[in-house]
Amino acid sequence: MSNSLSDPVNVSRSRGRPREFDMDQALDKAVRVFSERGYHATTVCDLTQAMQLASGSVYKAFKDKKSVFLAALDRYKTVRDAQLRAVVSAGATGKDQVRLALAFYADASHGAGGLEGCMVVGSAAELATFDPDVAQWVTAALTRNEVLIGALIRQGQQDGSIPPHIDSAATARLLLCMIQGMRVVGKTGRTRNEMSVLTDIAMKVLA
Repeated sequence: MSNSLSDPVNVSRSRGRPREFDMDQALDKAVRVFSERGYHATTVCDLTQAMQLASGSVYKAFKDKKSVFLAALDRYKTVRDAQLRAVVSAGATGKDQVRLALAFYADASHGAGGLEGCMVVGSAAELATFDPDVAQWVTAALTRNEVLIGALIRQGQQDGSIPPHIDSAATARLLLCMIQGMRVVGKTGRTRNEMSVLTDIAMKVLA
C-alpha cells in the first residue's frame, strides 16, 4: 500500500460484519503519533504499532496512510472541541469563558502534552500548502475556533464583563494567533508557569 499524501481517500468498511477493534481508541493512538512526528515522518509501521493492530486490520478500515491521517484529524478535532466547550461552559461571564479558553490551550502547551503538539498546527505547517484536503480541513478548524472566541467576546460585551469598544472579530483573530503560537512554542518544552502567565497578559486586550 502506498503512503503517498496524494493517494485518494477511501475508507472501506465491510457491511454486516463487526469491526475487530474500537475505532475511536485506535484513532486516539494515531493522533498521538501524528502529533509527535508529523505526517511525513510517520510510517504505516509506526501506526500499526501505536494502534496495536495488524496491518491487515488497518487496511480493512483504511486504504492508506492519508486515510488514517484524515480520520485522525477528525477524531482529534471532535475530542478537543468537546473538551473546550465543557471547560468554557463553567465561566459565569463571557470574559470568564474567554479566560478559561485561553487557559485550556495554555495547559495543553506545557510538559508532555506540549511536546506532543497539536495536529491542527502541525498540519497547517507541514501539509496545508500542498494538499487541498488538509488545507480545507485546517481552514475550517481554525475558523471554528475563531468564531467561538468571537462569540464569547460578544457575550461578554452583552453581560458587561467586556467593554463595548472591543473589536470582537479582530480580537478573536489575535487570540487565535496567540493560541496557535502557544502550541508551537509548547513543542520546545515549556513549564506550566511559562505558558499560564500568557493568559493573564492576553486578557489585557479585553480591558
